[in-house]
Amino acid sequence: MTTRILTTHDEPPRPDDPSPGPRGLRREATAAGRQGGSLAGLATMIRFMLRRDRWRLPLWVLGLAALTAYFANAIGTVMDDEALASMTVFAQNPIMGLISGPGYGFENITLPRFIAGVYGVFLMLGAAMMNITTISRHTRVEEQTGRAELIRANVTGRNTQLIAALLVAVLMNAALSVLMTLAFRYSAAEPEPLSSVFLFSLGVGAVGCVFAAVTAVTSQFSAFARAGSGLAGAVLAGAFVIRGLGDMSAVQNGDLDWLAWLSPLGWAQQTAPFVLDRWWPLLLHLGLAAALILIAVGLQSKRDLAAGILADRLGRERAGASLSTPLGLALRLQRSSLTWWSIGVFTMAVVFGSFTGAMADSAAGMPPEIIDVMGGAAGIVDGYLGYMAMYFAMIITAYAVLAVLGLRAEEQGVRTEPVLAAAVGRSSWLLSWTCVTALGALWLMILAGVGDGVGAALSTGDWGLFGPSVLGHTAQTAAVWVLLALAVALYGFAPRLMGLTWIIFAYSAVMTLFGQMLQLDAKILDTSVFRHVGQYPAQDLSAEAVLLLLGVSAVLVCLGVLGFRRRNLVTA
Repeated sequence: MTTRILTTHDEPPRPDDPSPGPRGLRREATAAGRQGGSLAGLATMIRFMLRRDRWRLPLWVLGLAALTAYFANAIGTVMDDEALASMTVFAQNPIMGLISGPGYGFENITLPRFIAGVYGVFLMLGAAMMNITTISRHTRVEEQTGRAELIRANVTGRNTQLIAALLVAVLMNAALSVLMTLAFRYSAAEPEPLSSVFLFSLGVGAVGCVFAAVTAVTSQFSAFARAGSGLAGAVLAGAFVIRGLGDMSAVQNGDLDWLAWLSPLGWAQQTAPFVLDRWWPLLLHLGLAAALILIAVGLQSKRDLAAGILADRLGRERAGASLSTPLGLALRLQRSSLTWWSIGVFTMAVVFGSFTGAMADSAAGMPPEIIDVMGGAAGIVDGYLGYMAMYFAMIITAYAVLAVLGLRAEEQGVRTEPVLAAAVGRSSWLLSWTCVTALGALWLMILAGVGDGVGAALSTGDWGLFGPSVLGHTAQTAAVWVLLALAVALYGFAPRLMGLTWIIFAYSAVMTLFGQMLQLDAKILDTSVFRHVGQYPAQDLSAEAVLLLLGVSAVLVCLGVLGFRRRNLVTA
C-alpha cells in the first residue's frame, strides 16, 4: 500500500481565497522577470541602495565638497598677491609636476588657477576612492555575504544590481560636482567665470565615474570584494604614477609628456580650467566609462553568482605547519597583497629615482626658491632623495591602513570567529596581524629605498647614493607605524571609527606636501606625523623623533589589544 504525501503544490486554490498558490506566484514572478528583462526591478533596487547609503552618501559628498571649500577659503585668506606671485616658480619644479600636475597658467597665476592646479588631483583621488568603495559595497560585497542571492530570488534581473550601483555612483558624482561648484564659487578665492568653476568640478566627477566603471570590471574577476577593490586601487595608483611621470617630464621639457594623456587623472587636468577651458577631454572619460560598463556587463553574464571569472585554486589537502600559528595565518592572508605592493613600489621607486640625474642637470636653471627648498644647488640630489623617502612613506601608509582594515573584513565575514574559537587568543591574533603588517611596511620602505637608490645611481653614475637612500627610506618607517598603530587602536575599541585614520593621514600628507609652500607656522607643520624623522640624506636623522614615534606606536597597539579583548565581535 502506497501512501501519498500531499504538499502545497497539490492543494487547489480555494474559490474564496484571492491569493494565488505557489505555482501562481512563480508564474507571476517569471512573467514580471521576462517583462523587465535583465534590468527588472531597477528602480526599486536604486531606492534600496540609496536607503542603505542614507548616511554614507552624504558624508562622502559633503566631505569632499567641504574639503574644496577649505582649500578655496584657506588659500584665498592666507595668500596675498605677493605670496601668490612667488608661487609662479613652482611651475618650474619637477616635484610639483609629479605631485599635483602641469600647473597651467602659473606664469600668470591667480588664486583659482593655483587651487585647481595644485589641489585638484587630490580631490580627484578622493572621488575615485568614493566610487571604488561604493561599487564594491553594492556588488561584490553583496555576493560575498550571500545577500545578492536573496535579492536575485525576487523579481530582479541579472544586471539590475550592477547597473543600479553604477547609477547610484553617477548620482553621487553629479551631486559632488554641483556642491563643489557652489563651494568653490562662493569662497574667498572668488573664481570667475562660473563655467570654469563648473568645468573644474565636472572633471573631478568624471574621474569618479571612470573609476566606478573600473571597479565594476575588477569586481568580476575574483569572488572576494577585497581583491576586486584592491585591483581597482592598483589601477588608480597606476593612473596617478603615469600622470605624474608625464607632468614631471613636461616641466623638465622632456619627451615623455604624452604619458599624462594615458591617465584619466591627466585628462581632467588637461581641461585646464581658468586657462584653456577645454571641455572635450571629458569625452574621453565618457567613452572609457561606457566601454568599461559594457565589459563589466559582459563579464558578469559569463560567471555564476558569487563566483569570479578567475576560478579559485584548490588548496592543499592538509595545511602546512606554518598555518598552525596565528602569525603564519596572518602572513598567508596578507601574502598576495604584499607581493603586488612590493612589485609596484619597487617599480615606482626605480622610475622616480631615474629622474635624479635630470634634477641635478637642471639645478642651474631652477629658481632660487626651489633650490633652497631642495637643499641648495650642491645638495639638490640629496634633497630629492630625502623628499622621495617622505613621499613613499605616505604611499606605504596607505598599504598599512588597508591591511588593518582587512581585520574588520575578516571579522565581518565571520572568519575571525572560527579562528578565535580554536586555541588562539584575541591578543595573539591581533598582535600577529599587526606584526605582519608592520614588517610588511618596513619591507616596502626598504624596497623603495633600494629602488630609488638604484635609479639614482644609474642616472648619475654615483653609487655612493645607494646607501643613504636605503637608510633615509627605512627611517621613515617610524612615521608609517604610527598611523598603522592608530588604525589598530581604533579597530580594537570602535571598528566603525577606523575611517578617522584616513582623515589624520590626509591631513598629515597635506601639511607635509603643501605646508611649507603656504608658509605656515612651524608649529602647525609639526602636527604632521611625516615631518619629524628628517629628510635624510638632505637632513640629519632625528633619533629622538624615531624613538618617540616608536613609543607612540607601541602604546596605541597596546590600547588596541586591550579594546579588542573587551568588546564583542561584529559579524553583521
